Amino acid sequence: MLGAMVMQPTQIRLVDYPTGTPTDETWTLTHLPTRDLQDGEIEIDVQFVSIDPGMKGWISPWRSYIDPIQPGDVMRAFGIGPVTKSASPRYEVGDVVSGFTGVQTTAVVDSRGVRPIDLGLGPAELHMSVLGMTGFTGYFGMLDLGWPEPGQTVLVSAASGAVGSVAAQVAKRQGARVVGIAGGPAKCAYLTDTLGLDAAIDYKAGPVAELLEAVVPSGIDIYFDNVGGETLDAALMQINRKARIIVCGGISQYGDMTTATGPANYLQLISKSATMTGFTMLDYMHRIPEALTDLSAWVEDGSLRHRQHILEGIESFPEGLRMLFRGENHGKLLIRL
Repeated sequence: MLGAMVMQPTQIRLVDYPTGTPTDETWTLTHLPTRDLQDGEIEIDVQFVSIDPGMKGWISPWRSYIDPIQPGDVMRAFGIGPVTKSASPRYEVGDVVSGFTGVQTTAVVDSRGVRPIDLGLGPAELHMSVLGMTGFTGYFGMLDLGWPEPGQTVLVSAASGAVGSVAAQVAKRQGARVVGIAGGPAKCAYLTDTLGLDAAIDYKAGPVAELLEAVVPSGIDIYFDNVGGETLDAALMQINRKARIIVCGGISQYGDMTTATGPANYLQLISKSATMTGFTMLDYMHRIPEALTDLSAWVEDGSLRHRQHILEGIESFPEGLRMLFRGENHGKLLIRL
């Protein structure tokens, strides 16, 4: 059962768009009461919020796959919690829902913008990770765009992260040889010893291009990219004919998005008749039940491994976001409010 409702609503709001990594001064903490519900709206007691790489784009003043928030707005975030008030026929008080709640302890949202959560499939934190948007992203990105097959070689960057770990394990289930890239011996050991990947590359141990060449001598058939930059360039030089590059993220470029650079080795796409496809979960929202059915079954039987890194308290958000971009989290990064 989810915890008790916080009595004083608290919000994290954007002060102004940061030019680089967000600092404490990027945010302000407010304690404003929630407004009265309009028809079709619900109030949510937010129990967990997710910290995601896409947040950097949401606080950058240019067009992306979703409009940026404005200074003064509550920071956008996925959250989960029980309904405490309802002016909608869709949900009753006590129903658990997930969606864009914002980084706040109490949220008033349009009931059409959230989805119901079955806690019988797992606790709330799982629905914010492996049974939530990050899990769905890894699932659809790998299966719908990668099409892994037995005998093929799959490379996944940020493979110990929430999306990468699911994508890598999905490819492994399809019979592929899977190589993961992560930072540091502990994360690399997690990839091979816990997730069961065939090999791991520690990007902190040397140039990725040199390390990659030694680990994938037969080339790469599928590259699931969460990093961009030099890692993407290195992967492009190792792709096989008809390779598929799935561009899910580019966290190495998010520090200052005004200077983000594209792939230097993109001509490999021509010489190898390869494809590079970008996507977000916006393309797959209507298919969430399909992914949830498979992912929940794999979690239940223990074949899909996962972990969450949970911070405590809404005040931990600014440092939590910086932790994400420093690569210091071990698993899906969440805040328990």
